[in-house]
Amino acid sequence: MDQDYLQQRLEVLHEAELDTLAVRAGQRRTAEGEHSEPIFTTSSYVFASAQEAADRFSGAQAGNVYSRYTNPTVRTFEERIAALEGAEMGVATASGMAAILSTFVALLKAGDHIVCSRSVFGTTTVLLNKYLGKLGIGNTVVSPVDIDAWRGAITPATRILFLETPSNPMAEIADIRALSALAKEHNCLLVVDNCFCTPALQKPLALGADIVVHSATKYLDGQGRCVGGAVVGRREQMDEVLGFIRSAGPSMSPFNAWVFLKGLETLRLRMEAHSRNALELAQWLDSQPGIERVFYSGLPDHPGHDLAKAQQRAFGGVLAFRVKGGREAAWQFIDATRLVSITANLGDAKTTIVHPATTTHGRLSEEERAAAGITDNLIRVAVGLEDIRDLKADMQRGLDAI
Repeated sequence: MDQDYLQQRLEVLHEAELDTLAVRAGQRRTAEGEHSEPIFTTSSYVFASAQEAADRFSGAQAGNVYSRYTNPTVRTFEERIAALEGAEMGVATASGMAAILSTFVALLKAGDHIVCSRSVFGTTTVLLNKYLGKLGIGNTVVSPVDIDAWRGAITPATRILFLETPSNPMAEIADIRALSALAKEHNCLLVVDNCFCTPALQKPLALGADIVVHSATKYLDGQGRCVGGAVVGRREQMDEVLGFIRSAGPSMSPFNAWVFLKGLETLRLRMEAHSRNALELAQWLDSQPGIERVFYSGLPDHPGHDLAKAQQRAFGGVLAFRVKGGREAAWQFIDATRLVSITANLGDAKTTIVHPATTTHGRLSEEERAAAGITDNLIRVAVGLEDIRDLKADMQRGLDAI
């Protein structure tokens, strides 16, 4: 294809809006002139000469080397998610947890320290305490909303501040701008898990974060088909993360990358629809006599409501609520539903429901769950794209059971 045309196309995309980037960014058509992105199902690549092979392996020449770390389909996904987040570079990984692990291991060493929000995915806590601890990387856990607690937890060894916002599953909203200022004051990196909002609703880098991680398994896919992750940020740090991927191998498959590319094309439309449904369901649950409390930042009485309005375009698709009663009541509610799916995944077109204390956060200690607000009567719902009337009817079945 004509090089002038390609250059002009890149310039147009550089100025494009999010919806256009979600459909177009990163694609380089082959000589076949395909309209949809191809899937390059190859493990290796053929070189024109021994010299070219040597130059590719040494990095003297750009180009594909081996699909563990260079694949055209995966590269398209990496460039597209980086464009959506406003990052210099993206790196794809085999899962969301691989994205977090790769970031920590690539950028930290023995003796370094992480300050982490207490309100993160349960497996992230296990990774920090059990496995990174073995490598001599320490951590301190703080409330995501208490800036003074973050400041007090920073030590001379602290290198990363890590958080999810909104948090899982309590929808706590952390002040990204304030934490960015704190990180810069102490020469730390602010790493934000943007899984619940995606760049369609929140741009952490624009708010001052240094690195964003994703579980592409969730909303980036949007239909619960594949497992994958992504890390985006400045090229300096991303080159280190890519180096870890190259050596350790937690790579994204080309097929999964292609599925995620198809998911990104409808990202904003889906995220706005998820948010509309979740807000209406949260408002309805909040008025029901069998509900003790609803946790959703779209509700005006949520402590993070105003901050969420300031740093997000909408409130997202995940909410949690406590039913009146203990674990037995929560399980009765869940078991009485007939439409929604009892599964720990989220970000799907299908609404899911789960009991966090015995699933997603079940590996935490009782004390850790209590500190994070994960009580036995808490239920999490990731609201899908079904008709809201049907979702309310199914939640009513749960309420009737208790």
